[in-house]
Amino acid sequence: MSQITELQHPAMATPTEKGDEPLPAGVNEAEGNVVGNQSPTVESSFEAESEKQHAHVPDSIEEDGQVPHLHAKTYLTVFAVCLIYFTQLVNVVGAGARTQDIEAVVGGSSNSVWITSAISIGTVVLSPPVSQAADYWGRRWFLIVLTACGIVGSIIVARANSMGMVIAGETIAGLSYGVQPLLHAVASEVLPRKQRPFAQAAMNASAAMGGLVALLVGGALTRSNPAGFRNYWYFATALYAFATILCFVLYNPPPQKSQLEFTNAEKLAKLDWIGYLLLTAGLVLFCMGLSWAQNPYAWTDAHVLAPFLIGVALLFALGYYEWKIKKDGMFHHGLFRNGRNFPIALLCIFVEGLVFFTANNYFAFEAGVLFETDPVRTGLRYGITMICYAVFAIVGGIYCAKTKTIRLPTVTAFVFIIVFFICMATVTPASSNPFWGYAVLLGVGLGVCLCALVTVAQLSTPKELIATTSGLMIGMRSLGGSVGLAIYNAIFAGKLSANLGTKIAAAVIPAGLPMSSLTEFITDLAASNTAALATVPGVTPAIIGAGVGGLDEAYSIAFRYVWIAAGCFTVVSCVGAAFLVDPAKEFNKFIDAPAEKVEDIYETPASHDAV
Repeated sequence: MSQITELQHPAMATPTEKGDEPLPAGVNEAEGNVVGNQSPTVESSFEAESEKQHAHVPDSIEEDGQVPHLHAKTYLTVFAVCLIYFTQLVNVVGAGARTQDIEAVVGGSSNSVWITSAISIGTVVLSPPVSQAADYWGRRWFLIVLTACGIVGSIIVARANSMGMVIAGETIAGLSYGVQPLLHAVASEVLPRKQRPFAQAAMNASAAMGGLVALLVGGALTRSNPAGFRNYWYFATALYAFATILCFVLYNPPPQKSQLEFTNAEKLAKLDWIGYLLLTAGLVLFCMGLSWAQNPYAWTDAHVLAPFLIGVALLFALGYYEWKIKKDGMFHHGLFRNGRNFPIALLCIFVEGLVFFTANNYFAFEAGVLFETDPVRTGLRYGITMICYAVFAIVGGIYCAKTKTIRLPTVTAFVFIIVFFICMATVTPASSNPFWGYAVLLGVGLGVCLCALVTVAQLSTPKELIATTSGLMIGMRSLGGSVGLAIYNAIFAGKLSANLGTKIAAAVIPAGLPMSSLTEFITDLAASNTAALATVPGVTPAIIGAGVGGLDEAYSIAFRYVWIAAGCFTVVSCVGAAFLVDPAKEFNKFIDAPAEKVEDIYETPASHDAV
């Protein structure tokens, strides 16, 4: 649907700046008339609607090279959506980093993977419908209402007395992540296209700062008592409330044409209801099957196979439905008509989601198991990633904007991530010092990667579909996270259970523990039950120390296979990124959906007459 305002300014109707080399195909240079700026889409109605959005550009405007004059309202809008992103990262990073504290207080460790999975699945299933619906009803109320859900969810987590209640709270808070694609879309569409890398850099820097705050504040609040996670989620509640109020006050854009030209019934009919149903059911069942694999059921058990196979079947049905039947749904075919960049970007951001959620769940976890007992120091180790993430998001945004290139920074980012996974796969209980440096590699890769990928996707698809583009990108990112968490959980649980007993036994039997006490010793050590451990017959401090060494070795092996799996996925995305095409001509002065009135941005009599 159209993202162009009712008061479309004529100078905004072409994405080609004065002084750019050849005008895009379909632009009459003599007359300045855009007759086919978009590649053809599958629906003739979409073609007609696209044509209506391209206005005649008078010669005087072309020759003046008029520059839009943005005011505080636009930049405050960007700040408001950045704050929402900051708050979302406080919640999701806290959900990953504070999992062990939550388990210690409420129990239910076998289901703890669902704390973060509820968020990633919510993002996947909500991103496409929210993005599509926002084209018809506007962005504002979706941003306000869904962000407010984070208030409710955070309160539930803070007051939870069972793992089920924690998961329920994060499921409700996960509704707020349905607006994540709108955050990326709004930050980009209210600024000139040539500034989009800066917009995405600001978004990612905000996310990184949210992650850093999550790690340090969460670590401080749980330092002496794991029940401090409750205060952490009260803190998240306050942030969600502030972000909601700020968005309500600052973001009130002019209505888009697509908000005005359809009735509510027509808008509802245009949504991809069957696709949403297939995606939700398929993804939830798929992840449920994987999360139960080796935790506690065998791969051949019906608890694993039934949901897994049904989920796969539903996802294949979704693919066929979107390919052959629903051509203007959440996988709108018009998105794939402008070359190979968008499909490659989807592949790459799927893997980036695998990368982020792997690090979010396992990096601090490994640091806490192998090297640290202080939650603040554990958070600081991962916090280095977030600091580098913020810095290199800005560096990457400046580089992309100044050079108008995407391919080189994207490939470079994935190379850094691959090196990170190689290094992490070599970690042992003796790798404490190098572990600090590995966080830098991840931060560099993440900082550049997401900024570049969202930018290239938005510049390589029709501007009428910027929200749908952003919805698919963020949905694919979270899909990568959901699938990745389920896969990694199965790998980690399987490798840990296979090595835990043997590694501990190999360490404590030579140290003098009686064979009759071995099972009891392993059970108590694995549960961190120090009181019971001291009562095991034949145990000594030296034996306990040896057992801890064997436990750490078993954990390091389980972590190693997680990093190896993630690294293999990243190699594929790095190769794919090498085939991106730099959309240099799309870095121009065009504003897709101003946050201000057009006459306030272009303050010339000629422009008013043309409108």
